Amino acid sequence: MRTTIFYTPVVNTLMRACSRLVLRLLDWRVEGLTPEQLAATPKYVLIAAPHTSNWDFPYTLMVCFVLRLRVYWMAKASLFTWPIGWVSRWLGGIPIERGATNNTVQTTVEAFAARERLVVLLAPEGTRGKVTHWKTGFYHIAHNAGVPIALAYLDFKKRSGGVGMMFNTSGDLAADMIEIQRFYSGVTGKNSAQFDADGVRQGRPRDPA
Repeated sequence: MRTTIFYTPVVNTLMRACSRLVLRLLDWRVEGLTPEQLAATPKYVLIAAPHTSNWDFPYTLMVCFVLRLRVYWMAKASLFTWPIGWVSRWLGGIPIERGATNNTVQTTVEAFAARERLVVLLAPEGTRGKVTHWKTGFYHIAHNAGVPIALAYLDFKKRSGGVGMMFNTSGDLAADMIEIQRFYSGVTGKNSAQFDADGVRQGRPRDPA
């Protein structure tokens, strides 16, 4: 995978300082697992929810910088077209073609196997709009790669964000989704009407990304 802003020493340090300052000015707190605790787990899938607004992206980046995370994130290919494509890639983005779900899961699993450290960020909802079920690619990637799922959040009501816990998959998708749902049930997104934590209960085993 290519070098990103998270691997650019001077820029990374500057962005971390700026992120701390901006979040402090906005009265936001970074909570949950510390940078040291996160660094102790070399490889994991990082899911971020709720995803209800374009504001989620800059806030997520700032939280990642504060937590010293070096993440790669996946998004629809249309976000990587000219003239912003190179910026998206430098920020850690990886374009995903709609309909290429199985290949995406397998390719990401192989990437985990080939590296000593890797953090891949995914938004399970797949869209800013309200959904009834989350896409389950994040789960299949984590389970097949044998890595945990880090549960990250942005709570706009409490003005807090961070990584709450590491979740180890059991192979029982439905049961694990219930546990993940419990974690997110009290989190309020930017547009609260567009997020319903109960929608993660069932998942879609046949819709893996």
